[in-house]
Amino acid sequence: MTMTRREFSFAGLVLAVPERPAEYRVVDAQIHVWINDSHYPWAPGTKNPPEEDRTPAMALDLMKANGVQRTVIAQYIGYKWDNRYCLDSIRKFAPNFQGVCRVDPTDPAAPDQLSHLTEQGFHGVRISPSADASGDWINGPLMPPLWKRAQSLRIPMQVYAPITRMPDLVHLIDQCPDLTIVIDHMADCPVDRPQELEKLIALARYPRIFVKISHTWSISHQPYPWLDAQEYVKRLHAVFGPQRLMWASDWPVDLTWTTYDKTLSVVRDEMKFLNADDKAWILGKTAQQVWLFA
Repeated sequence: MTMTRREFSFAGLVLAVPERPAEYRVVDAQIHVWINDSHYPWAPGTKNPPEEDRTPAMALDLMKANGVQRTVIAQYIGYKWDNRYCLDSIRKFAPNFQGVCRVDPTDPAAPDQLSHLTEQGFHGVRISPSADASGDWINGPLMPPLWKRAQSLRIPMQVYAPITRMPDLVHLIDQCPDLTIVIDHMADCPVDRPQELEKLIALARYPRIFVKISHTWSISHQPYPWLDAQEYVKRLHAVFGPQRLMWASDWPVDLTWTTYDKTLSVVRDEMKFLNADDKAWILGKTAQQVWLFA
């Protein structure tokens, strides 16, 4: 049957509608939780522990208010290697959360501790080498066994380290080609030292490196929407692509600078260089493939 001119015109309009990206969950790739409770004591030496609780129930309220379906809880440093509150949180509120544990990177038993924590329910481990000499363990003999154990467990290695430490990761990445590695917060590269971001960009040659484009709000010298820090996101997007970038609120750390909803809206609404498919990956699909939420 031959279409009339009107029918042909209508069909063309239908075909011209741009394809929308597939539906996706919004996933917050990092928050922290804690509670002032003697059952979960602060680690010895913890200075100025927070007075106000930040619980998973509070996080769930924020998630519901902002359309966030799943969230990764990273072990709060105030508990150090006692991961019980994080573990109890992900168990109590399953399947809303995945958990990333901490182990003592200077303990030779850390790989076995990681295996045990993974059996209990964690899916990932976080290390935080500082910029000064106290973080030089990242180049020590205990690191390769820990990284190789994470690789054998098929869980991500999450690295929170300053931009100056990025070259120190290369020898470990080279030894663990099948390990998924997540670099936190764009390595907190200072916004007034843009050339330093090349240390992170250099890792883009490794296909299993992922980057959280968080902390735009803390490194920026400008008000929301933190356009100076957005330039870093733009540069990382150009080399890593959206499939290896992910949003994270870093709640409640973010509250010193901004609000939870703005950590999300800056990516969803204000990064004009991102298209709809980019946002689908950065706001959900990338984290989903790293943490394998149910």
